[in-house]
Amino acid sequence: MEERDFLLRLSLTKGIGIVSKTKIYNFAKTNHFWNLTANEIGLITKCRQPNNWHDVTMDHLAEIKRTHQYITYSDEIYPEELRQIPQPPLVIFYKGNIDLISRSKIAVVGARNASNYGFDVCKKLVGDLVKHQFVIVSGLAKGIDSYAHQFAISYFGKTIAVIGTGLDICYPKESANLQIEMAKNHLILSEYPNGTSPQKFHFPMRNRIIAALASGVLVVEAKVRSGSLITAQVALEYGKEVFAVPGSIIDGRSSGCHQLIQDGAVCVENVQNIIDSYQLLKKIY
Repeated sequence: MEERDFLLRLSLTKGIGIVSKTKIYNFAKTNHFWNLTANEIGLITKCRQPNNWHDVTMDHLAEIKRTHQYITYSDEIYPEELRQIPQPPLVIFYKGNIDLISRSKIAVVGARNASNYGFDVCKKLVGDLVKHQFVIVSGLAKGIDSYAHQFAISYFGKTIAVIGTGLDICYPKESANLQIEMAKNHLILSEYPNGTSPQKFHFPMRNRIIAALASGVLVVEAKVRSGSLITAQVALEYGKEVFAVPGSIIDGRSSGCHQLIQDGAVCVENVQNIIDSYQLLKKIY
């Protein structure tokens, strides 16, 4: 078995978490040995939980390879930004223009129940970011995420969605037409093979990829306890810049944004606030 097939097989194996999968891959790579047994995997991870390593047969791998487009950790095109994080996805399935993954990217996340103010702010900022040639990254969720994708498209820009299901499943259903459009002319990414239904734990995992891929994360309307704040916190852990738009102190939709600003996030009133910070980081690094 070659390294690329090993990574695909490992990514499809159930009963092993991403931390253990990374450990297994590092062991196999160090020892140049890709034909591990289920028992050997158990010894490497020191985990007695059963896994289905042997159920992922060569025939199954051949079927996945026939029906999916994907890149692995060992491929040259694999994003360097993802190599730098503690638990990188070993395989990324995709539909669309994979070349977008190598362009300058800004993530835009925010409230599912966005206000008219959030809609207008997202429209203005995304339009301006597209003019500066940024690819917009988000999670295709209801609200700000979907708005960000839609505005990037309407302003003739490019956009990337990272989703928490298989690429053949549209979730939420309201985003189905948008997902189909993006799969044709933009880019959709997922850690999960076709047929994988949405699970609660998939979305924090999805958020780490959004945070890692982008140069920074722009938060438009987010409560203190929200998925958007998780993405922002992960971005900070990865050394990325976080941008937050101030909002109303009445309805609570922007309480998370205000907390981020108090904690040192860049307060965004216009796109120049983002551009200035981005150019400063480029000079530093």
